[in-house]
Amino acid sequence: IMAEGHSQSHYVKLTKDQATVHDITPGELNQPIEVPQLAVHRCPECRQSLPESYSPPADEAWTTGICGCAEDPESCWTGLFCPCMLFGRNVATLRDDIPWTNACVCHAICVEGGIALAAATSLLNGIDPNTSFLIFEALLFSWWMCGIYTGMIRQSLQKKYHLKNSPCDPCLVHCCMHQCALCQEYREMKGHLSDDCDMAMTVMKPPPAQEMNAGENQESTTSTDNSS
Repeated sequence: IMAEGHSQSHYVKLTKDQATVHDITPGELNQPIEVPQLAVHRCPECRQSLPESYSPPADEAWTTGICGCAEDPESCWTGLFCPCMLFGRNVATLRDDIPWTNACVCHAICVEGGIALAAATSLLNGIDPNTSFLIFEALLFSWWMCGIYTGMIRQSLQKKYHLKNSPCDPCLVHCCMHQCALCQEYREMKGHLSDDCDMAMTVMKPPPAQEMNAGENQESTTSTDNSS
């Protein structure tokens, strides 16, 4: 505090020699602030916060191979003669919002219907060769699109159980080995569901409710009066 005359001033006079001048660039004061409490790891699927000690799981191998159809003969026969039904079961197990009938009908129209059309085209000799070529080209395109869709379902299964690509890309697996891929996916989900059911669950039961009827209440009152 500096004094001017006999009265004291509450203001401080600063000169250029006393105060240093700092140049502030535009936007310097609007920089983001890092808050350690907000810098947490989050799950890429559900965006849920994860602990600091969390480490992402490694890609695990499938429990059965792509050619292990003999390990489950029931699904093997179903995938061979009625793959649409097996595909519907797989989708219904993996997705709760899609009924198995919708997936089954879609598969039957695209795959089984395309195979039947290709067989009919090859057996009928009265069709023009150019028309037959266009039909087969359309069938190959529809098979490729079906492989992409079924490959996306297989990819969702791999993300759910952290499975690696086996033996190759999911779409390519369904394009080349469609029935075998369906059987492998069914066996994988069946194995994981059985593991979940085998886990022991602790059931906490509340203690039984204690009630006192009128007779017991009267006897307790009588015994109290006699003791007094």
